[in-house]
Amino acid sequence: MADDPTLHATAILIGAKAVLIRGPSGSGKSSLAWDLIQAASAGTAALPFARLVGDDRIHVDVRAGRLLVRPAQALAGLIEIRGLGIRRLPYEAVAVAGLVVDLAAADAGRLPAREAAETAISGLILPRLAVAAGQDPVPLVLAWLGTGLGVNPAAN
Repeated sequence: MADDPTLHATAILIGAKAVLIRGPSGSGKSSLAWDLIQAASAGTAALPFARLVGDDRIHVDVRAGRLLVRPAQALAGLIEIRGLGIRRLPYEAVAVAGLVVDLAAADAGRLPAREAAETAISGLILPRLAVAAGQDPVPLVLAWLGTGLGVNPAAN
């Protein structure tokens, strides 16, 4: 695992697959993860389960045609909650990525181009959701998960 590539990203497990959240510093990666985890813990029907995989730094590894995501060992179970600081949460040690959410994405659009709906990480093509800067990503992620378009992490 020490030699696995590291991404500046946050990952949460939703159902059977992880959502990998990328974006520039301060774009809201940790906030999105926290909001989704809170939505699941509140019993939201659209989101029955969500748990932190890792915040800020994620190790990625390709195994059997799947992208595995793990927290950086020093940060396992830790998440930054803006205004509160670093908090400890239950976490998953490893998960299979099923969706990439790019925050503050320059190519986010009202009707995104087909090529914007995918991204490559470590040679694997994954579904991608591009979110414009200043846009609330929670409703978009919930809509993506609920529509069954692409590879739905909650359903697979």
